[in-house]
Amino acid sequence: MQRDNHSLIKRAQNGDEEAKRLLIENNSGLIWSIVRRYLGRGVDCEDLYQLGCIGLLKAVNKFDPSYNVQFSTYAVPMIMGEIKRFLRDDGIIKVSRAVKETAQKAKSAQEILKKELLREPTIGEIADYIGYGEEDVVLALEATQNTESIYKTIHDGDQNPVLLIDKVTVDTGHEEDIINQVALKEALRDFDKQERQIIILRYFKQKTQSEIAKMLGISQVQVSRIEKKVLNLMREKLMDIR
Repeated sequence: MQRDNHSLIKRAQNGDEEAKRLLIENNSGLIWSIVRRYLGRGVDCEDLYQLGCIGLLKAVNKFDPSYNVQFSTYAVPMIMGEIKRFLRDDGIIKVSRAVKETAQKAKSAQEILKKELLREPTIGEIADYIGYGEEDVVLALEATQNTESIYKTIHDGDQNPVLLIDKVTVDTGHEEDIINQVALKEALRDFDKQERQIIILRYFKQKTQSEIAKMLGISQVQVSRIEKKVLNLMREKLMDIR
């Protein structure tokens, strides 16, 4: 399927309408898997599916095998973004004031640094300029801009560019695993740095509570308490995402 996708994508990027139709057909299961998460929000499921198709075709137009990610992994955030952007613009999904303010500061800093450096500044340079963490800047920009920004370069040292999508990419090609990974990343957005670190170390890096406590310089009891609190809040967030 992956090889077939690549062949069809090349044709579609050259304007082949039949290839675009086949790509939508081949990936309809992926689109519907995402659509089901946004049902019950006052928008017809067929309309959500059409939005998902638009997101998929945007992913097709921008996909490059050199990204070294599977097409389904690449397409998921674009499909989700297209649906969420519609719901947000329609007033159904709200972006917090704090996130908007962070994004505004980051955008202003980006313009200032671009003039000073005579090039596009990195996320790290923007974060340093406004005194925020890199992750906070990435998440704020991602929440307020088009989903395409997830494929921008956030570090280009050593001639080995790192894309924002690398932060959500998973090694498996299973659709639900990919979608769940993106949903988890979204659910973590509003937690502070320590809370995110604990969850990432615990469930993405498979560290024990004792190991995390030593790494962060806190007690195991504190790790356990924070983990429990964050997991309870994440369950509520994930229910909302679904």
